[in-house]
Amino acid sequence: MEKPSVFISHSARDADWVCSFAEALQRRGVTVWLDGLDDRPSESAVDALEAGLRSSDVLVALFDAESPSRPNLFFELGAAIGMGKRVLAIVPKDLDPSALPLDVRLRRYLIRDTPEQTAEELSNSLQAA
Repeated sequence: MEKPSVFISHSARDADWVCSFAEALQRRGVTVWLDGLDDRPSESAVDALEAGLRSSDVLVALFDAESPSRPNLFFELGAAIGMGKRVLAIVPKDLDPSALPLDVRLRRYLIRDTPEQTAEELSNSLQAA
C-alpha cells in the first residue's frame, strides 16, 4: 500500500528538527510537503500553502508551547478538517494536553521524540491506516 502524502505545519523555531524529520519520512517512502521546499519563486506563500495542503492526504501539525499563538496553525487545521483530511498532531512530552485545541485532543496524537524516531512512528501509523 502506498503511503499517504503529508503536509507538515510547524513554526520557524522548529525548522532544523522539521527538516531532519521530513528527510527521515522521505527515506521511509512518505511524500512530504514542507514550506520552502516546494515553493516556486513567483508563487505567493498563501497559494503555495493552499496547494500543498490540497495535494496532501494528511496534515501533520507540530505543536509546541507557543502553538496557541500561531494563527497559521489554526487556519491550516481548520482548512484540513474542512477538506476532510486526516489530521495528526505531534506534541512535546511536557505539553499539557489541555493546551491543545479540542479537535486535536479528541484524536490520537504522537509524542515528539528525535526526528528519526518520530518519523518511524508516523510512518508506521500511516501504513496502518
